[in-house]
Amino acid sequence: MALIKETDYGTPAAISSLPITLQVDGVSVTVPMGTSIMRAAVMAGSKVPKLCATDSVEAFGSCRLCLVEVEGRRGTPASCTTLAEAGMKVRTQTPKLAKMRRGVMELYISDHPLDCLTCSANGNCELQDMAGVVGLREVRYGYEGANHLHSEKDKSNPYFTFEPSKCILCSRCVRACEEVQGTFALTIDGRGFASTVSAGGESFIDSECVSCGACVQACPTATLMEKTVIQKGQAEHSEVTTCAYCGVGCSFKAEMQGSEVVRMVPFKDGKANHGHSCVKGRFAWGYTTHKDRILKPMIRAKITDPWKEVTWEEAIGYTAGEFKRIQAKYGQDSIGGITSSRCTNEETYLVQKMVRAAFGNNNVDTCARVCHSPTGYGLKTTLGTSAGTQDFDSVDASDVIVVIGANPTDAHPVFASHMKRRLREGARLIVVDPRKIDLVKSPHVQAVLHLPLLPGTNVAVINAIAHVVVTEKLVDEAFVAERCEKEAFEQWRKFIAEERNSPEALESVTGVPASDVRAAARLYATGGNAAIYYGLGVTEHSQGSTMVMGMANLAMATGNFGKRGAGINPLRGQNNVQGSCDMGSFPHEFSGYRHVSDNSTRGLFEKEWKVPLQAEPGLRISNMLDAAVEGTFKALYIQGEDIAQSDPNTKHVTAGLAGMECVVVQDLFLNETASFAHVFLPGSSFLEKDGTFTNAERRISRVRKVMPPKAGYGDWEITAKLSEALGYPMHYSHPSEIMDEIARLTPTFTGVSYERIDRLGSIQWPCNEKAPEGTPVMHIGGFVRGKGKFMLTEFIPTEERSSGRYPLILTTGRILSQYNVGAQTRRTANNVWHEEDVLEIHPFDAENRGIRDGDLVSLASRAGEITLHARISERMQPSVVYTTFHNPLTGANVVTTEYSDWATSCPEYKVTAVQVQLAKHMSDWQKHYRETRRATTQIGKEAGTVK
Repeated sequence: MALIKETDYGTPAAISSLPITLQVDGVSVTVPMGTSIMRAAVMAGSKVPKLCATDSVEAFGSCRLCLVEVEGRRGTPASCTTLAEAGMKVRTQTPKLAKMRRGVMELYISDHPLDCLTCSANGNCELQDMAGVVGLREVRYGYEGANHLHSEKDKSNPYFTFEPSKCILCSRCVRACEEVQGTFALTIDGRGFASTVSAGGESFIDSECVSCGACVQACPTATLMEKTVIQKGQAEHSEVTTCAYCGVGCSFKAEMQGSEVVRMVPFKDGKANHGHSCVKGRFAWGYTTHKDRILKPMIRAKITDPWKEVTWEEAIGYTAGEFKRIQAKYGQDSIGGITSSRCTNEETYLVQKMVRAAFGNNNVDTCARVCHSPTGYGLKTTLGTSAGTQDFDSVDASDVIVVIGANPTDAHPVFASHMKRRLREGARLIVVDPRKIDLVKSPHVQAVLHLPLLPGTNVAVINAIAHVVVTEKLVDEAFVAERCEKEAFEQWRKFIAEERNSPEALESVTGVPASDVRAAARLYATGGNAAIYYGLGVTEHSQGSTMVMGMANLAMATGNFGKRGAGINPLRGQNNVQGSCDMGSFPHEFSGYRHVSDNSTRGLFEKEWKVPLQAEPGLRISNMLDAAVEGTFKALYIQGEDIAQSDPNTKHVTAGLAGMECVVVQDLFLNETASFAHVFLPGSSFLEKDGTFTNAERRISRVRKVMPPKAGYGDWEITAKLSEALGYPMHYSHPSEIMDEIARLTPTFTGVSYERIDRLGSIQWPCNEKAPEGTPVMHIGGFVRGKGKFMLTEFIPTEERSSGRYPLILTTGRILSQYNVGAQTRRTANNVWHEEDVLEIHPFDAENRGIRDGDLVSLASRAGEITLHARISERMQPSVVYTTFHNPLTGANVVTTEYSDWATSCPEYKVTAVQVQLAKHMSDWQKHYRETRRATTQIGKEAGTVK
């Protein structure tokens, strides 16, 4: 094994389709017009020395090391900033150039510490490499004069250091922050000899830096360096894998020493991230080796008993015995399973297979139930498939971008950076969100329109926008006539044109000025290629499915399908939400979104699995919990989910869990759900498994094992062993064989295999005979269902209303540094930025309640009460408050209610009527939580599983 070295071409690739041919050092090379001489030289096999150039940022031309000679031209132009021309004859190596380059390198080295043997970049330093390349053997300039050798090192960031004494002022970090990340946190302060890289005059931790790592990646020296590399040294081999955080699905090189990770480096050839990253994927992987990880199986008869460590054989045997006993006593349908959006496609596929084939029922569900199930229902109904329509790169062709109910800079930061680049190039942005998210206004990016709707009124807003499109005759009539069902469209046109759907009629409902709605509609319909990106602020409502259909209606009416730069694009929250849905994790569907009642589909699975299968849908998560409270549902296998923290109305969830006789949790840590578990099966992290994830753009990417499973088995192996103990053996020797089975049974996956993924880098489904290399943009020439179907989207206000007792509306969301329920990120240094969940409240509402910034406040709803600290913020509008749900001590879902989407039971997290008041002490829930966790920790200590 060796380190994967990626070629640095010095400057970005040109996008022109016009080829030109030139000679570099006598070698003929053909490149796209607009290619730099430096890049052309690399393509011809010549490497020009460089320091300020790297292909992730635009050419800068400051280091003067990449000078070349061009026949027929005077001087020595910089090859990074000089474009190649047809017929050019370039020389990269001459005595004259060699002398000039050595002179330049002397100047750099004269103000640089000569501590190469002890430097953390030793062996991986471009300055060191270039000194060798140009043949520098001595430095004529001494250190007696002014220099920067004693500049103070900034160690404030938990993940990397900034050592200005080693800075060569190449500006690569500054340009990466601007061009790649789009934060503009770094700059060059001062002039001449006094020039320095500055984080706005502050330390890195106190600056606008978001710790994405782009600056560290771009730095050619040890100036910006990961602390793990400083501590452990350089890696000796690497493997490409896929990040296990959000739905962007970034590719990383796990750089290793033996089986220990030294650092995670974004992979330049990653199709989703193109060499960029965020703070979580780049740095927050320490949870994989955290001391809290449970590495031995444990069982206990009652949840009040201490945990007992057992062997894998004992744990599997006990679980199978309990499941059999419970089914014999309470019936076949008394048990079920929950798959995980954090696990691989292969692992989730096996869980639903075990439930259907070994349990003998369809009681399987996934966490997508509580986040994006309305996406599946709404898009399948209107378009024929349950997924987003574009690849991420499609945003490069967007002229108008609409972000609805999503906060990409926090929840999907790598895609947000991509989007911001397009916005800086001239695309126009519409934000529909109750809060002033960063995209409303941030450095060099500002929304043309912000529609700050009241929570719960999404459908009213989308109907009002569509009303303008129809009544102002902005419909793309040709597209609709060719691509959509005529009768359904005419019914929708008549419905949406009614005055009750006008912006003026709905203004008092939505809180959005009618003039702004009309402006948004006109821009979306006439501004060119228009793309909609949405998140949980759309789906987690009582009308989540209706809203998804409303957005599809609007896009169809304006012809924004089947081309780059357009479409409907759900920004999936977790790394494999799309995949868990694709794999048949819902109780009514097999893989590929085919209903269990369909005889031909069910027959395929029965033939492959060699067992009869139920034709009736099973229980959803909410149904399982209801049945548990009623006493008819008694056992649950939960792979990689923490429903006690993540699902709504926590008291009801925990009551359901407490009512079961055998709860099995398979996870890395003793999470909140494990407090109610009778069996704990230690899972494996993404670094310990082989498989695939499917991201928000339907991209199937490889997850590769870089270390052996710390608990002994991968998650797929645990499921297979349990299934065998239940009497249904599964014969697989590797996850690739599971994918082969998925491909045999799933029409959209028939062309998918590990060999093909490895060869292509990744694949976007559908991948079959019609599209052997995948499908970046869907619905070209026709919709999957044939004709697109317009659906009537009547606005029905949620039953959850503000009142005199609960006058405010709570909505929830995420923050950049933390992820989902925080089980992973809370066990990393990311806590520096977000140690606790806080309540954002508008100054008007705070003043009326005598609340000051930082005060402890109670947040009460009809479901429950919690306490947390207040943050006064004008991001909020009056009467609306906001919090995140990353910390179990906060217990945000204690206050959320049982209201849910009418079609899918997706909880209405985004609309909860609440009251906020000053608090003197923590809530009863939090006291109970602390006591429970203290008891659980004590039990773990007694069992030797918690240090």
